Amino acid sequence: MVNNMCYRQKIKYKQMKTIICATCGCSLVRLGISKDKASTTYYNGNKLYFCCDGCVNLFVSNPKKYLAETKDLVVCPTCLAEKPRTFATKQNIDGQEIYFCHCPHCINLYKKDTEFYTNRLKGITNNLGIMGRDGCCIGH
Repeated sequence: MVNNMCYRQKIKYKQMKTIICATCGCSLVRLGISKDKASTTYYNGNKLYFCCDGCVNLFVSNPKKYLAETKDLVVCPTCLAEKPRTFATKQNIDGQEIYFCHCPHCINLYKKDTEFYTNRLKGITNNLGIMGRDGCCIGH
């Protein structure tokens, strides 16, 4: 089953979800694109979300290629960086496997307010931008 709204993590109790463009792999949350504003298409009966119509057109031309390229991406819940799972840092937090970019600042921020970062990743809380809430790791 194809599902680009998957955080692509094995989580014991629930699965965190975020929208990732099925063509370019961008986090739509990071880009500030909500599900209702995203470009969409269906593939094998599944609704897929995209950052723009151009990505939809590319996807339709070769869906298997783009699904293969984006299938193992994870999104850091703190900075919203997209990474292949093999380049991410896995942490077990409250019984859940969470993938982060390698920045220790992101892990520390997440632990301070897991509800905020989880809800932002799901698109429930608006993204204020990387500098909008807690700033960057520079100087921390």
